[in-house]
Amino acid sequence: MKLLHTSDWHLGQSFFTKSRKAEHQAFLAWLLEQVAAHDIDAVIVAGDIFDTGTPPSYAREMYNQFIVAISQLNCTLVVLGGNHDSVSTLNESKQLVACLNTHVVANVVPSAVTAEVTDDTARSAPDHNQIIELKNSTGETGVILCAIPFIRPRDVIQSRAGESGLEKRQALGEAIKQHYHQLYQAALAVREEKQLNVPIIATGHLTALGVSQSDSVRDIYIGSLDGFAADGFPPADYIALGHIHRPQVVAKSEHIRYSGSPIPLSFDELKTTKQVVIVEFDQADRVAISPLEVPRFQPMAVIKGDLSSIESQLKAFDANTNESAPQAKPVWLCIEVELQDYLADLPQRIQTLIEGLSVEQTVDQSVSPSVGLSFEVLQLRRSRNTAKQSLTQTARETLAELTPDDVFAKRLELENFEGEIETLRLGRIKQQFKQILSEVENPEQGA
Repeated sequence: MKLLHTSDWHLGQSFFTKSRKAEHQAFLAWLLEQVAAHDIDAVIVAGDIFDTGTPPSYAREMYNQFIVAISQLNCTLVVLGGNHDSVSTLNESKQLVACLNTHVVANVVPSAVTAEVTDDTARSAPDHNQIIELKNSTGETGVILCAIPFIRPRDVIQSRAGESGLEKRQALGEAIKQHYHQLYQAALAVREEKQLNVPIIATGHLTALGVSQSDSVRDIYIGSLDGFAADGFPPADYIALGHIHRPQVVAKSEHIRYSGSPIPLSFDELKTTKQVVIVEFDQADRVAISPLEVPRFQPMAVIKGDLSSIESQLKAFDANTNESAPQAKPVWLCIEVELQDYLADLPQRIQTLIEGLSVEQTVDQSVSPSVGLSFEVLQLRRSRNTAKQSLTQTARETLAELTPDDVFAKRLELENFEGEIETLRLGRIKQQFKQILSEVENPEQGA
């Protein structure tokens, strides 16, 4: 049995006003090639299929076309809801895509976690839609899957008046742990009842403690839980996680992994290689876990330095474009300016520099101008690495350069929080801001 673990596609993402449609189409085509080449029996997408709860029509079309295409390869597809996904959007086609060998689990069913975990309750839920028997190429059950999507607090706990922040975190963490173990017990019951010699795997879309995030990851504040302890996972044979965009192993356990996003969703993700993960089983034994590198479908780069250094780096730039592309694509740039970050006309100077380089390259490559490099500056940053930032620099920063957290932090700097009482007040203000920001960025979570 061969599984392919991927996550965080974010179909429909707008990246500094740029569409990722071409990249996503190229990735999905590449993914179908890997499914065929490696004889994959099932593909698991661990959340965040779409970038928003109301994805554009082209994103829905790509999603539907992929389901049709992968069904023709005799491969099962499992789609888990993420914090970016709308439950109603995923569920609207759930019954239809089920006819194409696709399982959609958009949310946790609240009734599945209200009872105490016992042998009796575990055995009463083997037909629950979160317990899925994945078939191998011969049509036999090759894996029992505990399909767990993004867990919303209302699905697993009831709010109680008077609870402290610590009590809420403990209650929510325990409820999530209970949900995982209940489903694992149900999977064990299915395996025992049918006398199957197959592995049990689980999924998840959350932040496991001890992982490294990137700028594009929206922090999930599930109620007041910042992260889920890895020791709360059941002893499954493999745990396929989503939400964190950098591929990584959790808690030094090779079988608990984030596959990461298939394309860079922020400039700081250029530092890591994008991948999907192939997991192979021989009956109940895990044979191999093999990361498979995903090609870069759009040239991107981060350039840092003063204006002179930036110009030199751009002139020497060698775009690592996709070799299969018929023409070179413009390189999307994030430019971080040091030393001259105080200049009021910095955006105009950078734009003039880029336009001048494009003209020079067109002249130098007049023999074949179609393959000349071109640049597009999507993000311009003023360096914040200096120990002392002048008031002039702060005043000249534009809102486009700041995140909501940056703006809020600058506002807090204007206040005085001295003493124990004021320090506690500051903590409450920050926590409230995080919850409000999470509700604004993830409206489906608070629905």
